[in-house]
Amino acid sequence: MSKKAVVLVTRKLPQAVEARLARDYDARFNTEDRVYSSDELVELAADAEAIIPCHTEKLSAELIARLPKSVRAICSFSVGYDHIDLAAAKARGICVTNTPEVLSDATAEIAVLLMLGAARRVYEGERQIRTETWADWSATYQLGLQVTGKRLGILGMGRVGQIMARRARGFDMQIHYYNRHRLAPELEQGAVYHDSVEALLPHCDFLSIHCPATPETHHLLNAQRIALLPDEAVVVNTARGAVVDDEALIAALRTGKLFAAGLDVFNNEPSIDSRYKELENAFLLPHVGSATRETRDAMGFRALDNLDAIVSGLEPRDRLA
Repeated sequence: MSKKAVVLVTRKLPQAVEARLARDYDARFNTEDRVYSSDELVELAADAEAIIPCHTEKLSAELIARLPKSVRAICSFSVGYDHIDLAAAKARGICVTNTPEVLSDATAEIAVLLMLGAARRVYEGERQIRTETWADWSATYQLGLQVTGKRLGILGMGRVGQIMARRARGFDMQIHYYNRHRLAPELEQGAVYHDSVEALLPHCDFLSIHCPATPETHHLLNAQRIALLPDEAVVVNTARGAVVDDEALIAALRTGKLFAAGLDVFNNEPSIDSRYKELENAFLLPHVGSATRETRDAMGFRALDNLDAIVSGLEPRDRLA
């Protein structure tokens, strides 16, 4: 019997995923489900052929340089990969993969939830119920914004953005979008393409962000671009916190330039800017865009499919580096 490859699993994964890992590999599980320090990661990776991290592990160039020579694969349990220095991994000859496609439906569902919750002031209403401060009915009580028939701007028309557009059409929303490349007509399905972020923003009663976090998109939504949005627009972010300039977004929510924001991702998670917690017009979730049983299982199986290929000497489906 051939010896099983040693795999370091940095966080607790769904039961079905860990069962497959235990069957096929010599897996080192994180039973406490805590975030390892850099020193712990390096120590625990001794003799490992592969690491399965999540977005909570920051695999910087410095950390990758310290990894044991035995490590030849990093199969991330995520679609985003801004937590991994791809250039450093490539320089070390380490194959890096992610788990695209399988998160798209669940993330689009959360984007719709955030859009509706922010527009209809769900946080305020839910809090009033729990604190027993609900007043009598009034014709002017807790008025929100109607979503039906409004203009939805999608920043990043990839897999999630396209599904978000399909869901939004159920509310008769007019879809506008910016993407690095214009989609084919059969994928646009009538959506209006804009050739720059600046051209898109004036057409957004609602703006939903679905672009990856890269050096080019860092703080893409800043004060100058927020100023281009219509007054009382709603911003939704299910992509990455780094795409948004917190200072600018918080200022716009405080002044009323923006009606509300629905956010599932933040800079410096989980130590987010505390000012968000003070805002009545911020509908906040703790990065649960992919948090369905079906999706998390699918993410794990996709990561393991990539790992199986690498260990077998085959090309993985989702190679990044």
